[in-house]
Amino acid sequence: MESMELEKVLAYIHQNLHESLNLSQLAAVASYSPYHFSRLFKSEMGLSPHQYVSALRLQRAKHLLLQTSLPIRDVGMEIGQQSLGTFTTRFTERVGVTPFQFRKSFTQTGTYLQTLKDSPRWINGRPMKSENNQVNGFIEVDEPFSGVIFVGLFTKPIPEGLPSYGTLLSSPGRFSFSNIAPGVYYLMVTAVNWEMNVSEILLPNQTLRAKANLPILIDENFPVPEQKLTLREPHIEDPPILISLPLLMKKFLTQIHK
Repeated sequence: MESMELEKVLAYIHQNLHESLNLSQLAAVASYSPYHFSRLFKSEMGLSPHQYVSALRLQRAKHLLLQTSLPIRDVGMEIGQQSLGTFTTRFTERVGVTPFQFRKSFTQTGTYLQTLKDSPRWINGRPMKSENNQVNGFIEVDEPFSGVIFVGLFTKPIPEGLPSYGTLLSSPGRFSFSNIAPGVYYLMVTAVNWEMNVSEILLPNQTLRAKANLPILIDENFPVPEQKLTLREPHIEDPPILISLPLLMKKFLTQIHK
């Protein structure tokens, strides 16, 4: 699929998220058959059209929880979830906290960010040659940056649910994961500067980000090349960041203060 065709489809999805958006409808936008469109979309995005639309709707739910006083049941219905139980389960699995907890996390988020800022500078990950199944890499940014960088290995090409392996960096630089279970992972990164307001952290639509171009295969017989990623502005083809960044901050703070 040509990049202009993909951007046209993605723009259509964003503009019509309130509609049913079935496969035939999306395929017609790109002038492909449903089968051909579905195959090409997944090849480009790593997600099926249904998975991508579902992720955007969950992102919409996060927005409604923070920016409106709608009851949680009504928020679920706004994104097509008729059952409160189903909505709560899916939200919790992909965001990491319940809708109620997410709505109440505004104050905590500012506290976590300030605690990280006030903490003694923690040491970024260094490669450890004696350990197996490693992923080592380097995060850089083209402009001056002061804040916290989230690095995660996910089992899907979208940052949802807790990463299988993750860390926070105090500055651009090296990171390292070791003793990783065999499998296929997707390396994704985002960054929050110290001046960012809480709403932008809870709804990280504009945060700097980066991702590895290819999935990472962990196999003891095949060493993983060093990963080099450059933080950049978000693109329309980036999947939404569904995992709660405050939850990742909380978990990291718990680890470094043990």
